[in-house]
Amino acid sequence: SSLDRSYEEMEKRLKIYVYEEGEAPLVHDGPCKDIYSSEGRFIHEMERESNRFRTSDPNEAHLFFMPFSVVSMVHYLYVPGTYDWKPIKDFVSDYVSSISIRHPFWNRTQGADHFMVSCHDWGPEVSKANTFLYNESIRVLCNANTSEGFIPRKDVSLPEIALYGGDVNPKVNPNRPHDDIPRSHLAFFAGGNHGPIRPLLLNHWKEKDSELRVMEYLDRGEDYYEYMLRSKFCLCPSGHEVASPRIVEAIYAECVPVILSDHYVLPFSDVLRWEAFSVSVSVSEIPRLKEILLGISEDEYRSLRIGTINVRRHFVLNSPVKRYDMFSMILHSMWLRRLNMRL
Repeated sequence: SSLDRSYEEMEKRLKIYVYEEGEAPLVHDGPCKDIYSSEGRFIHEMERESNRFRTSDPNEAHLFFMPFSVVSMVHYLYVPGTYDWKPIKDFVSDYVSSISIRHPFWNRTQGADHFMVSCHDWGPEVSKANTFLYNESIRVLCNANTSEGFIPRKDVSLPEIALYGGDVNPKVNPNRPHDDIPRSHLAFFAGGNHGPIRPLLLNHWKEKDSELRVMEYLDRGEDYYEYMLRSKFCLCPSGHEVASPRIVEAIYAECVPVILSDHYVLPFSDVLRWEAFSVSVSVSEIPRLKEILLGISEDEYRSLRIGTINVRRHFVLNSPVKRYDMFSMILHSMWLRRLNMRL
């Protein structure tokens, strides 16, 4: 496939230089547990000396990584309740200035071969600290919202993975064998009522239908992952921001994700055909949700479910890294953009 060809080419050639400037915990470190773990795990992986893509010679690099962590900056520099992003933006602005003064690489391309990674909701806002970072650099973001300045031809959508306690829940462990549990629910959602889309979903469907299990909070003793494993479709509405860890959890659970969002650029959509393993329903169609899902034939559903099994490996954070896993796919997305730039 074309993915295999460009992936193999990337494995042969891609080299990334990681800037050494900055001190942990704001730089070279990040969260490896919780909802923002993709950010920390990526930074830790790039920092590894043994990383096959990392080079200590910037002159042979295709890409330059600025390993600051927005999650860590929010933790250490932000005063809760103030909505004052200035200290964080100042840090990023100073970081970019210092690497551009000390090294020739940023100025050669105005930062177009440089990248930052952020899973925090504020990642896009923080990147405004430097005009070139915002407009030219590759921003690898969970909050991949085109209505808030995400540019698909240069930016990369980062999957959001919640690792509570640092691991995936064993019930939906992506390396477990394929299961044939009967799926008695048509669709499932449980989650907080926030953001623009969930109120529409909950107003329309909350506890209204025995096949479409839409709830705000589960009762004690009910298990979120058991519901996923017993549902054909898992509803994945955006919350405050476009990304949702439910999408990856649904794929792990072989529960076909139903994407309910506006302006969200799905991860790896330049190489993965999302229509082969998910269903997208526009927000205006939420009242027709049940009709739409019942309109999917048994054969189509089976094919979508097999699709979730086939793409699962691309959404797994492995340590050590494996070919075609999430870390490798993020690098591949950047590699494609770097080739398009042909600087």
